[in-house]
Amino acid sequence: MLSAWLLPEHIADVLPAQARRIEDLRRTLLDRARGYGFELVMPPLLEHLESLLSGTGRELDLKTFKLVDQLSGRTLGVRADTTPQAARIDAHLLNREGVTRLCYCGPVLHTVPANLNATREPLQFGAETFGHAGLEADLEVMELALDCLRAADVGELVIDLADARVLRGVLAGVPFDEAQLQDVVAALSQKDASTLKALTRDAPSEARQALLALLRLYGGDEVLAAARHALPARPLVTAALEQLEWLASHLRKSFPGLRIGFDLSEMSGYAYYSGPRFAIYGSRASDTLARGGRYDEVGAIFGRNRPAVGFSLDLKALAESARPVSSAKAIRAPWGDDAALRAAVRRLREAGETVLAVLPGHEVEAQAFECDRELVSVGGQWVLRQAS
Repeated sequence: MLSAWLLPEHIADVLPAQARRIEDLRRTLLDRARGYGFELVMPPLLEHLESLLSGTGRELDLKTFKLVDQLSGRTLGVRADTTPQAARIDAHLLNREGVTRLCYCGPVLHTVPANLNATREPLQFGAETFGHAGLEADLEVMELALDCLRAADVGELVIDLADARVLRGVLAGVPFDEAQLQDVVAALSQKDASTLKALTRDAPSEARQALLALLRLYGGDEVLAAARHALPARPLVTAALEQLEWLASHLRKSFPGLRIGFDLSEMSGYAYYSGPRFAIYGSRASDTLARGGRYDEVGAIFGRNRPAVGFSLDLKALAESARPVSSAKAIRAPWGDDAALRAAVRRLREAGETVLAVLPGHEVEAQAFECDRELVSVGGQWVLRQAS
């Protein structure tokens, strides 16, 4: 029989020191987003399933926990991603003309972990811009994502750029059904040349050669030049390459020294994205820190198909990669019913200080706090001094 205190696999408590790191990051990132004009929203954890999965594709459906609502009998979902909820809020609750910038931070739940070490309960922070189709919005979202990760101090940052339109342009007119397309996308993402050759055996020669060329199109700036020679000069492909070049040049102006790469065969979330997309890595991180891009179809199901671009990250994973923070500074004070002592403690707390009262019969054993000062009585007055 399992012990009552054991948690499900890939679900874990967050203990005080780590919780403080996560909370500090949450506040920092929300402040960064507000500095860009993003407004905070707090969508519910549960929604009707058809609303929660609108426009997101099969991948998110498989990640979503489902249950029956005892009040209505309808199927509900526990959100696995907050982006569709932000799109619903933009379309039906705010219903604004022009640009809307929304940010959020809250738990999501996944049926399976993203990898062997991942949690099934990420704390998702994200930002979405609705209503602007131009690259200015894409650039702003990328800059916010980079600013957030720089604030977290995760080491040297690398951003990889891609565009969903490259594959759509290459496959224009190729009669792949949905299952074949998913297999091709998977082979490209895994850079599996032998599988891709088998899948495209009957495809037109131009498309087949272009698909195989995509497997080699990753690296630095030379990738864009190579892509112009290796891929068909179709409008979607040409527009995607030109816009990736524009984004890279502007990112370098904003972040001198930023490492920028291109991976034209990266297809994660292919059915979801509609244009430029990106992934950001840090030198102290073992996995992707943030992902985002343009997904103009996300609001279609809500009857308001607005341009949309955004990004998200997991604050729990980010806290693991961020530079460790020092112990929180605190003031140690004796417990007592002396009015002057209690008034002094209140004043310090109102000023934003952490004051740990030593309860009768106990010594303070708070590992997350470093009591560098103490409140002591000197000549009948309660004063602060350096801890002994």
